[in-house]
Amino acid sequence: MWAEYMKTKNLQAAEMWKNTIESEGLPCKILPDGKSIDDWAENLNYVIYVPIGREHVADEIIRKI
Repeated sequence: MWAEYMKTKNLQAAEMWKNTIESEGLPCKILPDGKSIDDWAENLNYVIYVPIGREHVADEIIRKI
């Protein structure tokens, strides 16, 4: 299962955070915020998800930056 971790304002920012988190070994995924999964566009808001119970690991990764 996945927990909502962070919201971003566009796809580029979401992919940047996803790559940063995954580079440290924590899997994550991004999905459009409140839209159908078919509605991927550059200027939509996106949500980054991490595994439930691993949010503290993502916090540590972000804190290190």
